[in-house]
Amino acid sequence: MTIGADPHTLTGAYATDALDDDERRTFEEHLARCPSCAQEVRELTAAAARLGLAAAVAPRRALKDEVLRRLATVRQEAPRPGPGPQAGTAWHRARRASRWALAACLAAAAGLGGTAVWQHRQADEARETARRAQARSEDLAALLAAPDARARTAKLPDGARATVVVSSSRDRAALLASGMARPPRGKVYQLWFDDKGSMRPAGLMDPDRTTAAVLLTGPVGGATGMGITVEPAGGSTEPTSPPVALVDFPA
Repeated sequence: MTIGADPHTLTGAYATDALDDDERRTFEEHLARCPSCAQEVRELTAAAARLGLAAAVAPRRALKDEVLRRLATVRQEAPRPGPGPQAGTAWHRARRASRWALAACLAAAAGLGGTAVWQHRQADEARETARRAQARSEDLAALLAAPDARARTAKLPDGARATVVVSSSRDRAALLASGMARPPRGKVYQLWFDDKGSMRPAGLMDPDRTTAAVLLTGPVGGATGMGITVEPAGGSTEPTSPPVALVDFPA
């Protein structure tokens, strides 16, 4: 691509962010005056974005070489205004054919990059999940080590035990549970702050773990204790079942 190239031939490069800064500025000046190129850029950009995000499977090994070969041979036709209607019609047909050929190449290229985009997104999500888990672990450790941390232990049904730990200085609470039965399929243990009889959501327990240390979500505030109920997966805004346990916070 060069600045001296006919700007009408740069729509595909612009749509795929393949122009350098000077070429982009020059093309954008042309784009502001050319509705035809503006429409073509919108179509190519949308097509590349949709197909790139939709692809989540590995392409066959030979596809990359095939796409690169076609990209090297397919060229957009520059506009050639003809002297009469027939010449103009032929030029428009050639331009449409060239545009669709470029769109096909962009689609294939997007397919090649789709797996990489998907994998990159998955990696980002995994890193964010790990970061949040690390932060919660550090907050839990800080709560348990707080000088004013106080604990109370209660027996739960079927021999399970629950210990609540509260720190006034940190305004946080945690639950240390052991020996709990697994919740029914599609259900989860939900934790609640007991605000003098009014229950406030405080997080969920991992349904696959019978022993866990959980930092309750949110500040203790004026809560005098905590409760555990069995709720639909994802939790509820208020309890929908009798409490499995109610534990007063230590004084």
